[in-house]
Amino acid sequence: MKTRFILINTSHAGNVGAAARAMKVMGFGDLVLVTPRWDNVLRREETIQRSSGALDVLKNARIVATLDEALDGMTHLCATAMTPRDFGPPTRSPREHFAALLGGTKMLSNQELAAPVDAGLAADFASKPEGVAFLFGSERFGMQNEDVYRCHVALSIPTDPKFGSLNLAAAVQLIAYDWREALGGFGVQAATPEPRLADAAAVAGMLGHWEQALADIGFLDPASPKKLMPRLNQLFNRAQLSPEEIHILRGVAKAMSQKAHEAGVPQRRAAPSEASPLGGQRSTRSEERGGAAITGAPAESPAKP
Repeated sequence: MKTRFILINTSHAGNVGAAARAMKVMGFGDLVLVTPRWDNVLRREETIQRSSGALDVLKNARIVATLDEALDGMTHLCATAMTPRDFGPPTRSPREHFAALLGGTKMLSNQELAAPVDAGLAADFASKPEGVAFLFGSERFGMQNEDVYRCHVALSIPTDPKFGSLNLAAAVQLIAYDWREALGGFGVQAATPEPRLADAAAVAGMLGHWEQALADIGFLDPASPKKLMPRLNQLFNRAQLSPEEIHILRGVAKAMSQKAHEAGVPQRRAAPSEASPLGGQRSTRSEERGGAAITGAPAESPAKP
């Protein structure tokens, strides 16, 4: 849908550049300035710096003398005015209005609206507009009443009632974001590649390494391993380990065994056929009753009087 952002009587060149940047990151490029303070505002150094690379938006932007010229071809006009008025178009939040404008849906790009779209509001728009214009007034005074009266709606961004002051470029960014979301939005681009998971053989090999290391430090009794290794197997399955993480865990197991050897801890070899995570070790009756430690160490005998 054709979308245009119109800045009226803008006084700060930096805001023009920042507005261009806000538009570009949301995929919009039609910017029109109505009688800005500086005739060369699109070429001023501050404008270019604040655009942060949105030079194509500035290059294609137009400067016009009247609002009529800026509105050429637009069929739905949205004022951005937070100052209360005793007359004029209805005041609505951007998301509520956009949802009604594009079909009365109660959802906005998977974001639940704060309140359901009013059926009467949705009925106001029999068809989608061909072109939507967002109008922003000057930084100091906002939009003039006669300009607001020409619009179909006055958009009010919900803010803290005690402090609703928004920078011009910030307001452009918020409106541009909500409008882009209403149109379908952009997919989230992953900052990192999809993780590569370790295969079952790598996990089993790492568990075997850990089984021996735990036996080396005396934490696991190879003669009575109980369910320690199957439980660790389940823990690592939930962690969805990558091959690199498997290498780290093997390094930890190797360091444990080395420290145990240096400390002179008696070495006990784990029995793969009985104690491996896939060995099917049966639980003892005492374990089923919760009487033995999870490490497989025998339960302590009750003290004799």
